[in-house]
Amino acid sequence: MYQPLNITILISALLFVLIGCQNDQDSTADTGSVSISSASSSSSSSSSSSSSTSSSGGLVSQHGQLKIENGTLVNVNGNPVQLRGMSSLGLQWVHDAAPWMNIDSIRWLRDDWNTNVVRAAMYTENEGYIEDPGVTKKVWEIVDAAIALDMYVIVDWHTLSDCDPRQYQTEAMGFFTEVAKRYGETPNLIYEITNEPNSAPDCPEAPVTWSGHVKPYAEAVIPVIRKIDPDGLIIVGTPTWSQDVDVAARDPLTHSNVAYGFHFYACTHGQSLREKVNFALLKGAAIFSSEWGTTAADGSGSNCFGESDAWLDFFDENNISWLNWSLSVRQETSAALKPGASTTGNWTADDLTPSGKYVRNRLRQY
Repeated sequence: MYQPLNITILISALLFVLIGCQNDQDSTADTGSVSISSASSSSSSSSSSSSSTSSSGGLVSQHGQLKIENGTLVNVNGNPVQLRGMSSLGLQWVHDAAPWMNIDSIRWLRDDWNTNVVRAAMYTENEGYIEDPGVTKKVWEIVDAAIALDMYVIVDWHTLSDCDPRQYQTEAMGFFTEVAKRYGETPNLIYEITNEPNSAPDCPEAPVTWSGHVKPYAEAVIPVIRKIDPDGLIIVGTPTWSQDVDVAARDPLTHSNVAYGFHFYACTHGQSLREKVNFALLKGAAIFSSEWGTTAADGSGSNCFGESDAWLDFFDENNISWLNWSLSVRQETSAALKPGASTTGNWTADDLTPSGKYVRNRLRQY
């Protein structure tokens, strides 16, 4: 049977409804705030993964397998990506180079310097791989660290004094077969199959040209990688210490996901070399600056920060990725760290050289 409504019960019910509605509004406002915050923080790879040592939610998790489209580097969704970071010095040198590349120092580069890529520079000669294949242990350590930290990593077959990359072509094919077998299924990996082909006065094969030397070498090595890793990004150095990208652009490789290596040193190279890069870009070539320095080409002398700014601004305008030479304590101007700096990061301003301070400040602007 119908019973009269108790006024106390009615008032309590109305208060409950009003409080519930207000809570719903507060919850909606909080959700919107989180969404805005997440959107703004996603632009910084370090903010999303600064305290993590796993691959969850970091840069590679966001961008996936990189590729070349229309002459520029893009992520798995086709959006432009620019990599910026540090290259090691020669990993065969244990007194001023190799110990400063490890998971702790690379984590510091990611979190404090805002790097998203590192480069493992494994020399072929100069006490490197040809004399001591055991140097690969350090390469694997660096690649494993980058994967754990959700960063990209370049494995660099650092030809230099050998001039013509074909000199150790068989060894390169064997090495990159092993690299691809180990890491070809991970999107973190980038192959650099020759560092700086050149025609130095003491080179037995001179001049070393793109069409006669470097391109045939690349056409032999790339298929070895592609058998195992069909879509990995590959950087191919160019003649004249990786400056002749314009020459390569006139006679390009036909393989997909290939970028041409370009190097500069700010106190030696200026606008005339940028014009060569511009020509290559207009030809549709993808350019990747896997090594550059704030100094003269021999790594010594003074720093040229104004010209470094001009180069890096040019790279930003054209979505060209870059790595600075070098993360080491070698007593040369291009080194980023002073002798005595910790091997595991946590560097203060007093641990950094002028070049190191400049590069860190530039990286933290992104």
